[in-house]
Amino acid sequence: MSAAAEVARTVAVGRRADDGGCTVVHVDMDAFYASVAIRDRPELHDLPVIVGGGHRGVVLSATYAARAHGVHSAMSMTRARRLCPRAVIIAPDFEELSVVSSSVMETFRTVTPVVEVLSMDEAFLDVSGSLLRFTSPMAVGDYLRARIYDEQQITCSVGVAATPTLAKLASQRAKPDGLLVVPRDEVTAFLHPMRVEELWGVGEATATQLHRLGLRRVGDLAHTPVEVLQRAMGHRSGAQLHALAWGVDDRVVTPRRGPDEPERSIGSDETFGRDTDDEVVVRRELLRLSTKVAMRLRAAGVCGRTVTLKVRFHDFTTITRSRTLHDATSGTPEIYATAVDLFSRLGLERARIRLVGVRVEGLVDVTLATRQLRLDEPARGWEDAERAVDLAANRFGGSAVQPATLLQRFSGPAGRGQRQPTTRRER
Repeated sequence: MSAAAEVARTVAVGRRADDGGCTVVHVDMDAFYASVAIRDRPELHDLPVIVGGGHRGVVLSATYAARAHGVHSAMSMTRARRLCPRAVIIAPDFEELSVVSSSVMETFRTVTPVVEVLSMDEAFLDVSGSLLRFTSPMAVGDYLRARIYDEQQITCSVGVAATPTLAKLASQRAKPDGLLVVPRDEVTAFLHPMRVEELWGVGEATATQLHRLGLRRVGDLAHTPVEVLQRAMGHRSGAQLHALAWGVDDRVVTPRRGPDEPERSIGSDETFGRDTDDEVVVRRELLRLSTKVAMRLRAAGVCGRTVTLKVRFHDFTTITRSRTLHDATSGTPEIYATAVDLFSRLGLERARIRLVGVRVEGLVDVTLATRQLRLDEPARGWEDAERAVDLAANRFGGSAVQPATLLQRFSGPAGRGQRQPTTRRER
C-alpha cells in the first residue's frame, strides 16, 4: 500500500473513531507560505511552486506538487531547482503572511481561549471547555477547517487526541487538508507502526542512535526495556522516549501568543544575491532594513533604545555592534543613522559582505516612552510623515511609499552590488 493510500485509509478510520476524552486539537496549515502565495493565482494551483529566497537562499515552503519531486523546507534553493527545474519560484510576502497568521490565530480563540501558538502556521487548542458549544472535538476540527478555508482560502490539517504529542502526530498523518482522531483505546495501534523518526522531538541524530540499536519502529522502541534506553540515550531522554512510544505525555496545552505578542526585539536581515564590497549598496540595504524595522515597531506600538548592526562576511564570520540611544525611538532616521555610523566605525575596506542586519532592542510600549524635546524642534516633523507612510502602507502595501534612494535601481559594475532576489528573515 502506498504512503498516500495508507494516510487516506488512516484518515477515513479516524473520522469514524470515538473522540471521547480527546480534548487536544492540533491545527497545522498546509504548506502555509506557498498556500498564501498562490491563493489569488489560480493558474499556479496545480503547478510545483517553491517559496524561498534567491539563488543563495533556502526553501521556506513548497506546494505538494513540488514536494513530489523531493523538495522540502530548509533545502537550499540550488538543490531544489535541480530536483524540480520547472518549479515556479515565488518570494515570500512576510507582511501578508503575518496578517493571515494573526487572523487564523484569532479564529482559534473564538473556539477556546486556551491556544498555544507554536509558530505562524500551527497551534494546540484545549477544547475541553468548548464542548457545550460543539458536539464533539471532531466537530471543532471540522468547524475550524471550514472557517479557515472560507475566510482565508487556504487549507489546514487537524489532529484530535488526548495529548499534544498524539494530536500533532495525527495532524501530520492527516495532511493535506484532512482530520484524524486518535481514540484513547487505539493509541498503540496508531503509534507502534510508525517509524521512530516520526515521533515529535526525534531528530536526525537521535534517529541514527536508535537505528544503531536496531530500533526502526515505535513499537520496537516501546518494547525495549527502559533501562536499556537510558543506558544508550541518557537517563532522561531514554525514559522520555519510552513514555512517548506508549503515548504517555504529561504536558498540557499552555496559552501562549505567537507573532502578535509583544516582542523583546524587532529586526530584519538581508542576504545579498552576491557578496558585495560596495559601501553604497550596503548603505542602501541598511536604509531598506531600517525602514522595515521602524514600520514594524510602529505597527506593534513599541519603540526601543538599542540599535544593533549585524555584518556577515563571505567566509560566514559574523560580527555585531550595538549602541544605546538616549531616547527610545521607532523612527527610521534615528535607526538608520545609528546603523550607518556603526558600520562606518568598523572601517571595512574592500571586505566582501554576505549579509547585513538591523535590530532594535530594549522595547517598551510607545505610551510609556518619554523623549526630551529640542528647543528648535518644529511642531510637525518626521513622526507625522511616518504616520502618513504607515497609513499608505496599510492600505496599499509595504512598498507603496519608500525613500527615493530605494526606488532607484543600482547599476554598479557586474558582480558588485547588483541586487538579486534574496533571503529575508523577520524576527
